Amino acid sequence: MTTLPPRDDPGIADDTTAPSSRRHHLMPLAKVFVVLVCLSLLVIVFWQNHNVYNIGRQHAKNYAANLTNSLAQQTEATFKQADTILLELVERVETDGTGAANLRRLESLLVQHVKELPKLHGLFIYDASGRWLVNSMRRSTVGVNNADRDYFIYLITHADAKPFIGKPVKSRSTGEWIFTIARRFNHADGRFAGVVLATIRLDYFNQQYNSYRLGPNSAIALDSADGVLLLRRPFDEKQIGMDIRNGPLFREHLPKATSGIFQTNASAIDGQERLISYRQLDSYPLIQVVSLSQKDLMAQWWREAYPHMLVVFVLTLGLGFLGFRMLRQIARRLEAENELQKAQTALQQLNHELERMAMQDGLTGLANRRQFDLALDEEFRRAMRHNQPLALIMLDVDIFKQYNDHYGHPAGDDCLRKISAVVKACQRRAGDLAARYGGEEIALLLPGTDLASAHAIAEQIQQDVRALAIAHATSSNGILTISCGVDALVPMRNKHLPLDLLAGADKALYAAKSAGRDHVVAAPPTAHMPE
Repeated sequence: MTTLPPRDDPGIADDTTAPSSRRHHLMPLAKVFVVLVCLSLLVIVFWQNHNVYNIGRQHAKNYAANLTNSLAQQTEATFKQADTILLELVERVETDGTGAANLRRLESLLVQHVKELPKLHGLFIYDASGRWLVNSMRRSTVGVNNADRDYFIYLITHADAKPFIGKPVKSRSTGEWIFTIARRFNHADGRFAGVVLATIRLDYFNQQYNSYRLGPNSAIALDSADGVLLLRRPFDEKQIGMDIRNGPLFREHLPKATSGIFQTNASAIDGQERLISYRQLDSYPLIQVVSLSQKDLMAQWWREAYPHMLVVFVLTLGLGFLGFRMLRQIARRLEAENELQKAQTALQQLNHELERMAMQDGLTGLANRRQFDLALDEEFRRAMRHNQPLALIMLDVDIFKQYNDHYGHPAGDDCLRKISAVVKACQRRAGDLAARYGGEEIALLLPGTDLASAHAIAEQIQQDVRALAIAHATSSNGILTISCGVDALVPMRNKHLPLDLLAGADKALYAAKSAGRDHVVAAPPTAHMPE
């Protein structure tokens, strides 16, 4: 008979110790799993915030570039308005002289211009010795002399037709900070006869710059092309006239391109690390600059990234026993991402709006010169690839200066809008583009159109403008008319350039003007034949 061993015999294993042993062996694996999950969360959050930073930085670049282009256009338009008035004054003074009767008429005209343009501080005319002849403030000119001003000294020795834009100065008449833009006028024999001057309120630019929401360390600046700081937001009059030629903008970037965006580790003004967007104005020696501080960009990113990092830290600490809080933090995280997406969408919409503004002429609603140049290059290459014709109509309002003089600039602006509507109506295909080329000159680009068809379109525009029956008392026709120059070619590689088409249309327009105006002239078909 077999005898069973006693229950406390060590040779019999106790089954109750097996589950405990297995849990003990799984603990290191569980710890590794927790560590891996925590590390994964940290890596994911780091990667996401890194991507958010890169996306935000790219959006900041786009915003800075679009803002720079928009401000540059506004700045150029401001100086163009003042310069246009100066050109008118030069013509009047050189034609009618500076007699007492003419000076009285000019004083009324100066006052009217300043009243119409509040951004103007004043308009002034000086004789060859710097003595005040007349001004828009109706102030006494006795004993007042501006021969020591930089614009006067410069224009005495420079007989070219370019305006002079000086660094900001304090007005001797009001004590305000002003920009000066001046032109020279001559005697009939070409000798220096004096200076016409327009002054623009510096506060106009300050108000414009302060209307944009930028970080506390970011800035907007206007520089001269020779490396002098003219104006900077935030405004500090001690910085006016600062020499910044040794900064990276003038030393490295402007010599290569007239516009762009770059990163600098040390700003020429304050030594900060900055993202700088710049653009040189087309018509004047000025540089528009938008400078975003890296400190502001990092502060904005940190405000967005900090909640994510805090959430991950809390989740990591409470991973084993705070599951319900994890769900709550995930919900908060999704909410934060949703807000970020809304902010990104709003920024994209703002960028799209700035891009549209940068490509459109504010007065006529047509494309501006920048959009026209881009479209001309693109359509020229397309026509070359497909061996198709490309036509260009250049039109100019006849005797428009006399129209402005007779009816006033508001009527002139309304006239340009009406003519622009006529030209715009002739955009019959997707690729057609009507643009304000400059002043009262309008261009119509017609892809896939030969010379005869373009000539017919130009004649139609001419007839439609005549049909407007806009009264023009100083024209022999009694109504406002236009002259058109037409050119077309089939571009050939290494034979033609976009400038060839522009030159042909411009020559044809000149011929139309020379023929007595109110004409449509087409460039000769052989004008672009290869030799």
